Amino acid sequence: MKRSAFAGLFICAAMLASPVFAATDVPAKGDLCAINLAKINDAMATSGQTSENTDTNLQKEIAKAKAYHESGKSKECIDVTSQVLQKLQNINKGGQG
Repeated sequence: MKRSAFAGLFICAAMLASPVFAATDVPAKGDLCAINLAKINDAMATSGQTSENTDTNLQKEIAKAKAYHESGKSKECIDVTSQVLQKLQNINKGGQG
């Protein structure tokens, strides 16, 4: 009985703490460029093996998107980040980026 109660408390504490960690570094609502950049960071961290050339090209595109974002050019940033997300999605599906 003690073990199940302890396990229940541990699971409950873990579930209550998880939104705190998930809420860090969330972009402002409606900032699609920042949301896409966050998605790209997540996808790059979890994506499979890519060729060096593909990785270099993606890094250049990400740098371009960040520059657009910093200069306030939201439309351009969204266009670039959407293309990068599509390429990453194709890579993860086994296609070519």
